Amino acid sequence: MLVLSGPSGVGKTTIAKKLREVPGIVRVMTTTTRARRPQETDGRDYRFLTRAEFEAAIGRNEFLEHAEIDGNLYGTPKAAIEKEIAAGRLVLVDIDPQGAKAVRALGLPAFFVFVAPPDMEELKKRLVGRKSESPDAVKMRLARAEREMGQKDLYDAVVVNTTVEAAVGEILALARRKMLLN
Repeated sequence: MLVLSGPSGVGKTTIAKKLREVPGIVRVMTTTTRARRPQETDGRDYRFLTRAEFEAAIGRNEFLEHAEIDGNLYGTPKAAIEKEIAAGRLVLVDIDPQGAKAVRALGLPAFFVFVAPPDMEELKKRLVGRKSESPDAVKMRLARAEREMGQKDLYDAVVVNTTVEAAVGEILALARRKMLLN
Protein backbone atom coordinates (compact mmCIF):
# COMPACT_ATOMS: atom_id res chain seq x y z
CA MET A 1 0.00 0.00 0.00
CA LEU A 2 1.12 3.53 -0.81
CA VAL A 3 -0.45 5.96 1.64
CA LEU A 4 -0.57 9.63 0.66
CA SER A 5 -1.41 11.92 3.51
CA GLY A 6 -1.21 15.58 4.40
CA PRO A 7 -3.33 18.60 5.21
CA SER A 8 -6.59 19.40 3.46
CA GLY A 9 -5.98 21.41 0.28
CA VAL A 10 -2.41 20.21 -0.25
CA GLY A 11 -3.30 18.38 -3.46
CA LYS A 12 -3.51 14.73 -2.37
CA THR A 13 -6.53 13.96 -4.55
CA THR A 14 -5.05 15.66 -7.62
CA ILE A 15 -1.76 13.81 -7.16
CA ALA A 16 -3.65 10.53 -6.65
CA LYS A 17 -5.54 11.05 -9.91
CA LYS A 18 -2.24 11.41 -11.80
CA LEU A 19 -0.73 8.40 -10.06
CA ARG A 20 -3.75 6.28 -11.06
CA GLU A 21 -2.68 6.78 -14.68
CA VAL A 22 0.45 4.72 -13.98
CA PRO A 23 0.06 1.01 -14.83
CA GLY A 24 0.05 -1.14 -11.71
CA ILE A 25 -1.26 1.59 -9.38
CA VAL A 26 -4.88 1.62 -8.30
CA ARG A 27 -6.58 4.07 -6.01
CA VAL A 28 -9.09 2.91 -3.49
CA MET A 29 -11.85 5.48 -3.35
CA THR A 30 -12.56 7.15 -0.03
CA THR A 31 -16.10 7.05 1.30
CA THR A 32 -17.49 10.23 2.87
CA THR A 33 -20.61 11.90 4.20
CA ARG A 34 -19.49 15.40 3.20
CA ALA A 35 -21.36 17.34 0.55
CA ARG A 36 -20.21 16.79 -2.99
CA ARG A 37 -18.33 19.68 -4.59
CA PRO A 38 -19.61 20.87 -7.99
CA GLN A 39 -16.81 19.18 -9.97
CA GLU A 40 -17.06 15.85 -8.14
CA THR A 41 -18.85 12.70 -9.24
CA ASP A 42 -20.06 9.96 -6.92
CA GLY A 43 -18.14 6.77 -7.68
CA ARG A 44 -15.32 8.61 -9.47
CA ASP A 45 -13.96 11.06 -6.90
CA TYR A 46 -15.49 9.72 -3.69
CA ARG A 47 -18.24 7.38 -2.67
CA PHE A 48 -20.81 9.69 -1.09
CA LEU A 49 -23.08 8.24 1.62
CA THR A 50 -25.55 9.61 4.10
CA ARG A 51 -24.46 9.57 7.74
CA ALA A 52 -26.86 6.67 8.42
CA GLU A 53 -25.43 4.64 5.51
CA PHE A 54 -21.88 5.36 6.67
CA GLU A 55 -22.62 4.40 10.27
CA ALA A 56 -24.22 1.16 9.07
CA ALA A 57 -21.03 0.40 7.10
CA ILE A 58 -18.99 1.02 10.27
CA GLY A 59 -21.24 -1.47 12.06
CA ARG A 60 -20.51 -4.04 9.34
CA ASN A 61 -16.73 -3.41 9.81
CA GLU A 62 -16.35 -2.32 6.17
CA PHE A 63 -13.58 0.25 6.74
CA LEU A 64 -9.87 -0.18 7.17
CA GLU A 65 -9.99 3.15 8.98
CA HIS A 66 -12.57 5.87 9.46
CA ALA A 67 -12.67 9.24 11.15
CA GLU A 68 -14.84 12.27 11.69
CA ILE A 69 -13.33 15.49 10.35
CA ASP A 70 -15.10 18.84 10.47
CA GLY A 71 -18.40 17.09 11.18
CA ASN A 72 -18.11 14.72 8.19
CA LEU A 73 -17.23 11.04 8.20
CA TYR A 74 -14.47 9.64 5.98
CA GLY A 75 -13.43 6.03 5.58
CA THR A 76 -11.23 3.69 3.54
CA PRO A 77 -13.07 0.57 2.36
CA LYS A 78 -11.32 -2.59 3.51
CA ALA A 79 -12.65 -5.04 0.88
CA ALA A 80 -11.45 -2.90 -2.04
CA ILE A 81 -7.92 -2.78 -0.64
CA GLU A 82 -7.80 -6.52 0.00
CA LYS A 83 -9.05 -7.24 -3.53
CA GLU A 84 -6.44 -5.04 -5.23
CA ILE A 85 -3.54 -6.30 -3.11
CA ALA A 86 -4.57 -9.91 -3.87
CA ALA A 87 -4.44 -9.01 -7.58
CA GLY A 88 -0.83 -7.82 -7.15
CA ARG A 89 -1.49 -4.12 -7.62
CA LEU A 90 0.01 -1.24 -5.66
CA VAL A 91 -2.92 0.22 -3.75
CA LEU A 92 -2.90 4.00 -3.45
CA VAL A 93 -4.79 5.49 -0.55
CA ASP A 94 -5.07 9.24 -0.05
CA ILE A 95 -6.19 10.06 3.47
CA ASP A 96 -5.72 12.70 6.12
CA PRO A 97 -3.05 12.30 8.85
CA GLN A 98 -5.62 10.97 11.32
CA GLY A 99 -6.44 8.15 8.89
CA ALA A 100 -2.77 7.50 8.17
CA LYS A 101 -2.11 7.13 11.89
CA ALA A 102 -4.93 4.57 12.14
CA VAL A 103 -3.58 2.59 9.16
CA ARG A 104 -0.05 2.66 10.60
CA ALA A 105 -1.39 1.30 13.92
CA LEU A 106 -2.76 -1.74 12.05
CA GLY A 107 0.80 -2.74 11.16
CA LEU A 108 0.01 -3.39 7.51
CA PRO A 109 2.83 -3.25 4.97
CA ALA A 110 2.63 0.28 3.63
CA PHE A 111 4.84 3.15 2.53
CA PHE A 112 3.66 6.45 4.02
CA VAL A 113 4.23 9.72 2.12
CA PHE A 114 3.38 13.08 3.68
CA VAL A 115 2.41 15.62 1.02
CA ALA A 116 3.27 19.11 2.25
CA PRO A 117 2.46 22.54 0.82
CA PRO A 118 5.33 24.81 -0.25
CA ASP A 119 4.27 27.07 2.65
CA MET A 120 1.18 27.92 4.67
CA GLU A 121 0.35 30.97 2.54
CA GLU A 122 0.16 28.77 -0.57
CA LEU A 123 -2.05 26.30 1.31
CA LYS A 124 -4.39 29.14 2.29
CA LYS A 125 -4.52 30.29 -1.34
CA ARG A 126 -5.45 26.76 -2.47
CA LEU A 127 -8.17 26.37 0.16
CA VAL A 128 -9.68 29.77 -0.65
CA GLY A 129 -9.41 29.00 -4.38
CA ARG A 130 -11.68 25.97 -3.98
CA LYS A 131 -14.56 28.39 -3.27
CA SER A 132 -16.36 25.57 -1.50
CA GLU A 133 -15.77 26.59 2.10
CA SER A 134 -16.57 29.55 4.30
CA PRO A 135 -13.79 31.78 5.64
CA ASP A 136 -14.30 30.18 9.07
CA ALA A 137 -13.90 26.70 7.58
CA VAL A 138 -10.69 27.79 5.84
CA LYS A 139 -9.33 29.15 9.15
CA MET A 140 -10.21 25.88 10.88
CA ARG A 141 -8.49 23.83 8.15
CA LEU A 142 -5.37 26.02 8.30
CA ALA A 143 -5.16 25.64 12.09
CA ARG A 144 -5.45 21.86 11.72
CA ALA A 145 -2.86 21.92 8.91
CA GLU A 146 -0.38 23.62 11.25
CA ARG A 147 -0.82 20.76 13.73
CA GLU A 148 -0.62 18.13 11.00
CA MET A 149 2.60 19.60 9.62
CA GLY A 150 4.16 18.76 12.98
CA GLN A 151 3.53 15.06 12.28
CA LYS A 152 5.42 14.88 8.98
CA ASP A 153 8.49 13.29 10.59
CA LEU A 154 6.38 10.22 11.39
CA TYR A 155 6.20 9.39 7.66
CA ASP A 156 8.58 7.39 5.48
CA ALA A 157 8.99 10.37 3.13
CA VAL A 158 7.88 13.99 2.73
CA VAL A 159 7.08 15.39 -0.71
CA VAL A 160 6.49 19.13 -1.13
CA ASN A 161 3.76 19.78 -3.68
CA THR A 162 5.12 22.78 -5.55
CA THR A 163 3.66 21.40 -8.80
CA VAL A 164 1.58 18.29 -9.30
CA GLU A 165 3.97 16.99 -11.96
CA ALA A 166 7.02 17.34 -9.72
CA ALA A 167 5.24 15.74 -6.75
CA VAL A 168 4.03 12.81 -8.87
CA GLY A 169 7.54 12.31 -10.26
CA GLU A 170 9.05 12.31 -6.79
CA ILE A 171 6.46 9.86 -5.44
CA LEU A 172 7.00 7.51 -8.39
CA ALA A 173 10.77 7.66 -7.85
CA LEU A 174 10.27 6.80 -4.18
CA ALA A 175 7.93 3.91 -5.04
CA ARG A 176 10.46 2.50 -7.50
CA ARG A 177 13.32 2.87 -5.02
CA LYS A 178 11.30 1.01 -2.41
CA MET A 179 10.50 -1.63 -5.06
CA LEU A 180 6.77 -1.03 -4.73
CA LEU A 181 6.57 -0.41 -8.47
CA ASN A 182 8.60 -1.47 -11.51
